[in-house]
Amino acid sequence: MVEELERVFTIPLTVTKIVPKTKRAPRAIKEIKEYIRKHMMDKSSEEDEEKDKKEIWLDYKLNELIWSRGIEHPPSRVRVKAIRFEDGLIEVSLPEE
Repeated sequence: MVEELERVFTIPLTVTKIVPKTKRAPRAIKEIKEYIRKHMMDKSSEEDEEKDKKEIWLDYKLNELIWSRGIEHPPSRVRVKAIRFEDGLIEVSLPEE
């Protein structure tokens, strides 16, 4: 059985500066999900990537942080806490300071 796993990451969002200004905040959300999927994936189960994308849940406070400065100016990096539960769901939120 897979047990619960909790980690804190600082995710660089530098690729968001390459895309057009009107698509930067949505791209930052995609980058966060890709980074978390890459670093929190269960090595024992090789599952479909489309299914993995649906199993990552972002907290609304993290979403508000990304969108706080508008669609054109998301932060260049963000610190997050990721928890992978036994059923495979990964919850991403801001770390409590």
